[in-house]
Amino acid sequence: MYSAGVAVATVAVLFTGAGSAYAAGTPVQDPAVRTATVVPAATTPVPTQRQIADLFDRWNAALATGDANRVADLYAPGAVLLPTVSARVRTDRAGIVDYFEHFLESKPVGRIQERFIHILGPTAAIDTGLYQFTLTNKDGTKSKVDARYTFVYELRGGRWLIINHHSSVVPTGD
Repeated sequence: MYSAGVAVATVAVLFTGAGSAYAAGTPVQDPAVRTATVVPAATTPVPTQRQIADLFDRWNAALATGDANRVADLYAPGAVLLPTVSARVRTDRAGIVDYFEHFLESKPVGRIQERFIHILGPTAAIDTGLYQFTLTNKDGTKSKVDARYTFVYELRGGRWLIINHHSSVVPTGD
């Protein structure tokens, strides 16, 4: 593992240009020689599975507002949406907003039935599985839609955003 001490020593040797004298402990007399301390960049902690699971709850809460723009705010610029009830792939904000303007008319409420979360590192994760939407028709009747989903999240500017979202109706049979 690369340690900060090795980095400091390496930088000091590079700045002095006299690795052997520095390494032997001989003080450097040349006032033009400068040393620098390398401070490791702040590290982003790896998210927990609970934190990633909470991102679905955030998305579901945005659906409950009925505001397509609020839902679209959870998607990164350039995100890809393969929606549940549309044949068109959405690859920009306008397309994502358009899809949700129509989808939100049915007042969808999602519920996870089965989930698998994979943490790819401190800034990326995948949540995939099965969910069920309860939809309310204009006459007030409710229907349920079982779907498969995959959300790919990326931490950008301190915010977890959806960069890829695939949702499709579960096919009948095995």
